[in-house]
Amino acid sequence: MKAVVITKPGGPEVLQVQDVEVPQIKDDEVLINVVATALNRADTLQRKGSYPPPKGASVYPGLECSGIVEAVGDKVSRWKVGDQVCALLSGGGYAEKVVVPAGQVLPIPAGVSLKDAAAFPEVACTVWSTVFMTSKLSAGETFLVHGGSSGIGTFAIQIAKYQGARVFVTAGTEEKLAVCKDLGADICINYKTEDFVTRVKEETGGKGVDCILDCVGASYLQRNLDSLNIDGRLFIIGFMSGAVTEINLGSVFAKRLTVQAAGLRTRSPENKAQIVHEVEKIVWPAIAAGKVKPVIYKCFSFSDAAEAHRLMESSQHVGKIILVP
Repeated sequence: MKAVVITKPGGPEVLQVQDVEVPQIKDDEVLINVVATALNRADTLQRKGSYPPPKGASVYPGLECSGIVEAVGDKVSRWKVGDQVCALLSGGGYAEKVVVPAGQVLPIPAGVSLKDAAAFPEVACTVWSTVFMTSKLSAGETFLVHGGSSGIGTFAIQIAKYQGARVFVTAGTEEKLAVCKDLGADICINYKTEDFVTRVKEETGGKGVDCILDCVGASYLQRNLDSLNIDGRLFIIGFMSGAVTEINLGSVFAKRLTVQAAGLRTRSPENKAQIVHEVEKIVWPAIAAGKVKPVIYKCFSFSDAAEAHRLMESSQHVGKIILVP
């Protein structure tokens, strides 16, 4: 089969399509013929050599895919050859075939094309596991997502609105903010022209928001704490500005704040299966009802993977970038 290989750590140019061996399937796994995969920031970090795959995972990038089941392991009962599915991966999406534990496989949501479904597994599982399963965002609460026009952001806006939250976003251009508004964001803040802490306080009567999802890290940490309401929850899923900073613990103490951080990739298969189960049960009906839609910016072929990575690192895109074999 063909796969996009990281030939050595470096820039986008190190990505090359090569002939590689088809992965071997285990008893509890499904072999998927990949129709599409989607880019994630983690892919660019892996390419640079700073985010290696977990032990036993595919060495090729790609944390999600959609496709058609080609084979199932002896212990797999739910899926059968020919099923159209999408899946949350630990790696290997940038290949013509990938194996994945059966518990991380999802049906294609009603009303979504097989190709477009590749845009959902990683964002749905990330947002649901962090904002809802852990931070317990509930109807009537206020929620701030940084990078509102990203793949994570465009999904988070829609599902948070569906769950009854008031949604705040930050983004760096008026065009991106307009997209966020169209997706349902209530308060749109251009972080380049105004201070999000001040605006959040203004819009909440001085209280702050109940929950924040942050991919920025160090430079935003104290400002995020300052933006939270009493009993507020901050969930960190990225460190785009770095991982080391200094904060005033007094604000955490005085407002009973919770700060948590986690990724998806290194979680156990059992934990991922639990997240995937909840996503299918709660998020998939929202998609089927048209309340949450895939937001796809551009589609590239495997041979243009380097160009796709350049686009992601430019941050000019809105929503997801898709790759097809």
